[in-house]
Amino acid sequence: METMKQYIEEAEQALLHTYNRYQVVLDKGEGVYLYDIEGKKYLDFCAGIAVFALGYNNQTYNDALKAQIDKVIHTSNYYYNVPAIEAAKKMKKVSQMDRVFFTNSGAEAVEGAIKAARKYAYLKDGRTDHEIIAMEHSFHGRTMGALSVTGNPKYREAFEPMIGNIRFAKMNDFKSVLSNVTDKTCAILFETVQGEGGIFPAEENFLKQVKALCEEKDILLILDEIQCGMGRTGYMYAWQKYGVKPDIMTTAKALGCGIPVGAFMMTEKVGANSLTSGDHGTTYGGNPLAAAAINVVLDLFEENHIIDNVKETGSYLEEKLDELVSQYDFIDTRRGLGLMQGLVFNRPVGDIITKALEKGLILINAGTNIIRFVPPLIITKKNIDDMIVILKTCLDEIAHQA
Repeated sequence: METMKQYIEEAEQALLHTYNRYQVVLDKGEGVYLYDIEGKKYLDFCAGIAVFALGYNNQTYNDALKAQIDKVIHTSNYYYNVPAIEAAKKMKKVSQMDRVFFTNSGAEAVEGAIKAARKYAYLKDGRTDHEIIAMEHSFHGRTMGALSVTGNPKYREAFEPMIGNIRFAKMNDFKSVLSNVTDKTCAILFETVQGEGGIFPAEENFLKQVKALCEEKDILLILDEIQCGMGRTGYMYAWQKYGVKPDIMTTAKALGCGIPVGAFMMTEKVGANSLTSGDHGTTYGGNPLAAAAINVVLDLFEENHIIDNVKETGSYLEEKLDELVSQYDFIDTRRGLGLMQGLVFNRPVGDIITKALEKGLILINAGTNIIRFVPPLIITKKNIDDMIVILKTCLDEIAHQA
């Protein structure tokens, strides 16, 4: 068997170098732990970037996928399939939305949401110069449409020109949004909790002001719940905490808990007055295997009271992270909701994350100075205590170096 070093060298020769990967080759998982090919055990507080909500090697999940593989994996959207119909029904129930379009990823869901908003506006007035307001520091994906509404110029500049007529406002600053509204504005788009941009939750008043503006001017509110949705904040979708329902919503990541699947969803008003036959499509989206994953995930969320666990462990995680803020002068603050938390440092965090990995703890960043905590939603208080012990060891090493 090849060594970890050999596998990494082969990967660097074969894969396009678009990721600066950590120097570990992961092999298998169990619960909230991952193991590399040499058998080393890691406590995982990344969950595949907020994907593996149910933890690794859940037998019920595995069995459901195996059973579907033995039946049929793909048929195309020329035909109906029962798993997709069942998944759409369940998603409507938990999201309070009316129409579902299945995608293969979060970025594709954002692309579809943009198209739906523009078609809705086009059908109203026949114009093709409509504008979308997105937020600074946002992240919506790497495809051209999703990149166009991502509020970080460094991600966009090499790929200009983007799709046109995008304006950027400041998150949680209603005056900034208002100053960008014109008679061409067809949609306002933002993450209910910004992820890559630094774990910034939308403030309740901001959400309500934007929603009222949208209703007044028949502008569509699009909320990106790809990372913050699926129970991560202690609500199935983060907007449900405030009761501010979007016209269009995107979801992905934990929706399939490892199987690549996403969706954009909309109210009946948008569904009846936007995309129609021939406007949008996908070869793989909503295939029986992906839909089977959604079905078992939503069933397990309910059976295992996942959201109740997030509320309990999320508040405990907040408490423990707040203690770290008070103990170390190089940590400025904590922010986040539920099991989507960020520790904000006044220094880069790359070395801390590397030290943690060496000690058997998987963490990721959100920007250069923020450690992001997005563990599986099945974690216990003991898992949090174990994480804190390892993290404190790393922080103490940093403090002694200073």
